[in-house]
Amino acid sequence: MKILITGSTGLIGKQLLDHLKGHHLVLLTRDMEKAESTLSHLALPHVDFISDLSSFSNVNDIDIIINLAGEPIADKKWTRKQKKIITDSRCDLTDKLAKLCLNSTTPPRCFISGSAIGYYGDNGSQDVDETTKTISTDFAHQVCQQWENKALQAQNELTRVCILRTGVVLSLSGGALKKMRLPYQCGLGGPVGNGKQYMSWIHIDDMVHGILHLIEQDDSNGIYNLTAPHPVTNKTFSQTLAKTLKRPHFLYTPNIVIKSILGEASVLLTDSQRVRPKRIVHEGFKFRYSRIESALKHLLS
Repeated sequence: MKILITGSTGLIGKQLLDHLKGHHLVLLTRDMEKAESTLSHLALPHVDFISDLSSFSNVNDIDIIINLAGEPIADKKWTRKQKKIITDSRCDLTDKLAKLCLNSTTPPRCFISGSAIGYYGDNGSQDVDETTKTISTDFAHQVCQQWENKALQAQNELTRVCILRTGVVLSLSGGALKKMRLPYQCGLGGPVGNGKQYMSWIHIDDMVHGILHLIEQDDSNGIYNLTAPHPVTNKTFSQTLAKTLKRPHFLYTPNIVIKSILGEASVLLTDSQRVRPKRIVHEGFKFRYSRIESALKHLLS
């Protein structure tokens, strides 16, 4: 197959590429030289790097599109300027890809596009699945909704669209766990606030195999929660991480401190999202790491 991928140098993209070596890959990246260097260890046998879509009037020769690109949402405060960067980096590219699909006589059979469980907002201890209706003015919900709507434009009888509402991806190559590992190793880890807010997570291996499942299953389409079946509270996650690293666990970070550092983006740590991956489980996908204990043990041992 010929597969067009955006976000290939990101946390999920790099891991995914290792499973797609047998295919002809077209990797869209802003910096081709940096991407080639970053991905050189994978020794990809069939790969083309492109810096933009200007040479494309259609995607007739592409079998699959995997769209994972986007400005990191948690790296900076959500100023008005940063919100625009976050939104545009997702929606503008996704809109272009969807329109290329619509301009094609033989479009890709599958368009997989990113999103996040931030779509659901704060739901306390309520279970959330793909059927949960959400109306919110929160920025995270708004950007996810716009992002998803752009991707869903491509859906028709020839192209199925799969939306990935992704939780906290656990990996030592990047993301939250990599940032948390050092302070916890130093005995400085602890829950945020009272720790009762739910955290929906997924092991990087399950994230990648979930995407592969959606590629392979011709009936898969629509919204999918890519989160482990057993979300945990922030306190439970923090205790399990400290225990796995054999470190003390007695500190905590007050909400007011998180808000002073992150501003509006603090909701990424303080909102409670107890999300279940109902649809992909119903399709027969088996999680390798469904419990936080086994996931952290595998990653940190």
